Amino acid sequence: MPPHVFADRVADPSPPPHDPVDSLITQTRRLRGDIDAVRRGTPPGDESLARWRRALCDLALRHLGDLDGHLAQLREGPPDVRSVPDRGTPSVLTPVGRHPGTERRPGSPLARAGGAEWNLLTDEAVWTAELYAILGLDPSSAPLTLDELPSLVHPEDQPLLTAMVTGCLIDGKPLDGEFRIARPDGTERTVHMTGEPVLDVDGSTAAMWAVLRDVTELRRSEGDVRRTRESLRHEDHVERAAHQVAVALQEAVLPPWGGPLRYPRRGPGLDLAARYLPSSTSALIGGDWYDALELPDSDVLISVGDLTGHGVSVTSGMALLLGGLRATAVAGSAPAPLLGLLNHLLDASVQPSLGSAVVCRYRPASRTLQWAQAGHPAPLLFRDGTGRALPPPDGVLLGATTGAVYAQAEEQLHPGDLLLLHTDGLVPRHSGTAATRRLLALAPRFARARCAQECVRLVVEELGEREREDDACVLVARVTD
Repeated sequence: MPPHVFADRVADPSPPPHDPVDSLITQTRRLRGDIDAVRRGTPPGDESLARWRRALCDLALRHLGDLDGHLAQLREGPPDVRSVPDRGTPSVLTPVGRHPGTERRPGSPLARAGGAEWNLLTDEAVWTAELYAILGLDPSSAPLTLDELPSLVHPEDQPLLTAMVTGCLIDGKPLDGEFRIARPDGTERTVHMTGEPVLDVDGSTAAMWAVLRDVTELRRSEGDVRRTRESLRHEDHVERAAHQVAVALQEAVLPPWGGPLRYPRRGPGLDLAARYLPSSTSALIGGDWYDALELPDSDVLISVGDLTGHGVSVTSGMALLLGGLRATAVAGSAPAPLLGLLNHLLDASVQPSLGSAVVCRYRPASRTLQWAQAGHPAPLLFRDGTGRALPPPDGVLLGATTGAVYAQAEEQLHPGDLLLLHTDGLVPRHSGTAATRRLLALAPRFARARCAQECVRLVVEELGEREREDDACVLVARVTD
């Protein structure tokens, strides 16, 4: 009986000029080139997104590589099996149009699918050369019988193969399943087997044919994509959790001002308002902070600062600095030595980092302001419709050097004066002198404002609604009668 899988499928020696298979091969190869260009041209940016794109492109390339190989086999036509060799004769099948000695290289796309037929009436087996390459067997050896085939299968998968073959031969079910094979060279491959029974004229099963496809690399690629997906999900979960922790830390540390605040609570002092402005380009919380505290002697401590970076570690570092600042201020430290203590605290922390800060101590009785800065923009003083930046005393960034010493300055304030403290990034796309000029230009509008809260609202309306690349804080303190 001629083998069912190959019968009546001899390739046309003179294919039409517009062969649909050739057209499919050309389209497949063009698509492979396009996808490979996308993979190689993945732009920099989010590393998680880039890894996901590369994984999907690699999987698509493998699928298209397999398709290219199968289409090429289809174009070449079936092997010439018009004469079946004896059981003991080496069964090296020569496909039409190919000469012995030109077998496809194992592992190439064209060697990933092989065919076989087992004749139950004569106990003969016919294999293609590709099947030998997939199973890692010598092409000069006789093809294995159905009884011998399980010897190559992984012990855990042998019951699956037995059930597939039994169902095909007895119940006439088609073959469709995957199993692992242990090749003689010690390597393990995964193959996908499809096939059907061949019925005799009386309806009994006379033979079984099958196509075995090496899907090892494909399954490996799918595993890579699956692990990449799981990794991205895990990273997303971690990022969400970190963001929630950072937000909780920030809300617990920064003063929860829902409206204006007056320090000290009795007599003349400061009318206070502040706002934290998050970055519009990052979901991570930064290390910007503001603070105001009434001290035991009725002095008022105001400060703003910025710890470099984003995330939970930076937010926790900001909480550590604020705790140290409040404790040393309550103990009576002036701004300059207070910054020295904060520098030591940051320099000695488990996760060293850099930060900037400006710390002011206001004495209501004399209306004097003592202040010091650590690499931070100076406070802006607005009076009678004009504004200026206070001359900054010497001070390096917190955490930049061990044992740093900070200078201190003093300013006499008048009733109605307004102080504006801020962190870098308050003025989008501006920094340094340019940012200072933008803020000083608000002086006439501040002169007409009735309270500190209204001044903060003016700053937010002017600068806060635009896209900002970094977090920022603004604190306004207005001297009261």
